[in-house]
Amino acid sequence: MFATMLKSVLKVFISFLMVVSPNLLTLLDMGEIPQGKTIDLSENGEFKLVWEDDFNGTELDRSKWAFSWWITERKGGYWHEDLVSVRDGNLVITAKYLDEPLENRYYDQWHNEIDFIDYKPGWYTGCITTQGTYEQCYGYYEVRCILPAATGMWSAFWMMNDKVVNVDGTGKDGTEVDIFESMYYKDHWWGNDAVISGIVYDGYGKEIKNASIGKVFVEGDPYTEFHTYGLEWNKDEYIFYLDGVETGRLTAGGVSQNPEYLLLSCEFAGDNGVQHSDRHGTGEISKTPEENWPAEFIVDYVRCYQYKDLIK
Repeated sequence: MFATMLKSVLKVFISFLMVVSPNLLTLLDMGEIPQGKTIDLSENGEFKLVWEDDFNGTELDRSKWAFSWWITERKGGYWHEDLVSVRDGNLVITAKYLDEPLENRYYDQWHNEIDFIDYKPGWYTGCITTQGTYEQCYGYYEVRCILPAATGMWSAFWMMNDKVVNVDGTGKDGTEVDIFESMYYKDHWWGNDAVISGIVYDGYGKEIKNASIGKVFVEGDPYTEFHTYGLEWNKDEYIFYLDGVETGRLTAGGVSQNPEYLLLSCEFAGDNGVQHSDRHGTGEISKTPEENWPAEFIVDYVRCYQYKDLIK
């Protein structure tokens, strides 16, 4: 109760200070105050549904999703398709510790040989992508999901294309768009009901550039309740939504003008397959009984809409 009251007081105080300093939210890494725009997905609106997956089968639809993106080792853990399943009409990406490594069944897509990074005992989870199956430029993209309730890791709904790695001072050729990332479970200061949204361009080396709308608070419990997280992308800006209501906008680097594919993933904080807390602020991981292992990222649906005036 005290934490909730404190958060409410802070929101009011920061809103007041915004009159003095419009850049304050960026400095404090907090979400922009919503401007009140809501997304209209009705038949009379400007969007038409063009692609979706409701995960109503018994296994992942491989005509829509692939496992071919950044296989085996990923930051503080490993990605493996065995941690991805379809259950009760939902996609489930599981996260857990395995004492015995899983089998490497993958091939290096660049060298046509077994991937050189072996699986080892450690933290395992999964990632799926529409790379090679579905890519789109502009429109509205939405996921309905329950976030994994565990420290030291996060889930994400994001977009990529191959030009993100270009170091050319612009994101117009390609931008990583993080529609949401859930990094704040058991964040006692800001409250654990927060996600973050942002963009990355100019590669992932020393020239990397990024921008964020900061932390966005979810009304309700995102770890037990379904919520929707969306992105409206047009030639001028990225507009982020939570439960159909705008949470912030970004234009840094220039908006991507190229088709991008979708990813749903979980990741562990760390490096070289070894889990540890890092700059993402996920908190210390723990294998104690009070933690919710295995953790689950539960996805009800993914839907992609296009502006009606852009459909040929």
